[in-house]
Amino acid sequence: MAGHLPVTREPLPGPDGVFGKAKGMVFPRLVLAGHGVLQDLSDTCRRLGFPARGLVVTGPKTALLAGNRAAEILRGDGFDAPTVIAGEATAAEVDRVEAIARDAGARYLVGAGGGSKIDITKVVAARLGIPFVSVPTSAAHDGISSPRASIRGGESIASTEGAVPIGVIADTEVIVQAPYRLLASGCADVISNCTAVLDWRLAVRLRSEEYSTTAATLSEYAAQEIIDHASAIKPNLEESVWIAIRPILVGGIAMSVAGSSRPCSGSEHLFSHALDRVAEHPSLHGEQCGVGAIMMMYLHGGDWRRLKNALVTIGAPTTARELGVSNDEVTRALVMAHSIRPERYTILGDNGLTREAAERLARITGVVE
Repeated sequence: MAGHLPVTREPLPGPDGVFGKAKGMVFPRLVLAGHGVLQDLSDTCRRLGFPARGLVVTGPKTALLAGNRAAEILRGDGFDAPTVIAGEATAAEVDRVEAIARDAGARYLVGAGGGSKIDITKVVAARLGIPFVSVPTSAAHDGISSPRASIRGGESIASTEGAVPIGVIADTEVIVQAPYRLLASGCADVISNCTAVLDWRLAVRLRSEEYSTTAATLSEYAAQEIIDHASAIKPNLEESVWIAIRPILVGGIAMSVAGSSRPCSGSEHLFSHALDRVAEHPSLHGEQCGVGAIMMMYLHGGDWRRLKNALVTIGAPTTARELGVSNDEVTRALVMAHSIRPERYTILGDNGLTREAAERLARITGVVE
C-alpha cells in the first residue's frame, strides 16, 4: 500500500544459510518541479490512477496561493475534490481532518500548503491507507517528500509516521511568493544533514545501528548541493527556488531509503526540538537545525565554519540573537538535547553536555556572544 514506511526483516536463522533479509522502500512515483507545474495536477492524478473522489487539505493563507486553485484544476477535469481548511499540525487537528476525509469518502488527498498542512495530510493518508500528492507552497524544511511528520500533542512535538507522497508537485512560481525566510530555513535544514550523517555513522560504530550507504550518500549530496550553490540562493528569485527545491526533495527521499529519519536528523535536530521546549519564542525548525549543525560539527571535529559561511551566504541565522532566543535558552537546549530521543545515539552521547561545556561550545562557534 502506497504510503507505508519501509520495513526491514532480519536474516532468517537456519543451518542452510538461506539469506532472508528483505526491505521495502516507497518513493514518490511522479515528481514535478518547475514554473507553472501546478497546472499539471489533474493530469498527474489521472496518471496515478486516482478515482474521482478526493480531498484537498490546505490552510487559510495557502488556500489563496494554491489550495483553491488545486481544487479548481481538479474540478475542471472531472475530479470531485473539495477543500478542507486545516489549522496547525496538532493531534486534534489530524483527528478532525481524518474524520472529514472519512465522511467525504475521499480516496486520495492533496496536501497544498506549508509544512504543517502537508504533515497533517501525510498522517491522515497513512491512517486511511490512501495515497496523497504533496503540493508545497513553501520550502521551509525537507518534509515535502519525507515519510515523517511533526505533530504537536500537548506541550511537545513528536515525529510521527506518515505516508510517503505518491506524487510531488513543486511549483516554483508558487513557492517563490512565500517569504524568503522559509526558503532559507529549508536550505538550513538540508545543510544540517552533514551532522546527521556523522551522528548516524557514530551510532553504527558504537551501537551497531543499521546503516544505509545509499541513504547517507543521498543526504550528503543534498547538503553539498545547497552549500555549493549558496551564493545563487537569493530572495525574490524563482531560479533560487529551483536550485534549492531539488536537494530538499532528495533529503526526503533519503529518509524513505533508510526507513527512518536518520539520514537527515541527528544531534542538530535534538537541539532544535529542545529549543522548542525551552525557548519562549522558538524560531523556525530549519533555522534552529542550521544553528545546531554549526555547534554539532564542532563537536565532531569537522569544518563548522564551512557550514556557518554557507548559512550566512544564504541569509539563514547563525546566532542566538538572529534566532530570536536568549543565550541561556541556547545553553539549556544544548544540555537537554540528548534526552529528547534517548534511543537515537548522537555525538551528545548518553549523558549529554554539562552546562559549562554547552556554554563553551556556543561561545566558541559564535552562536552566543
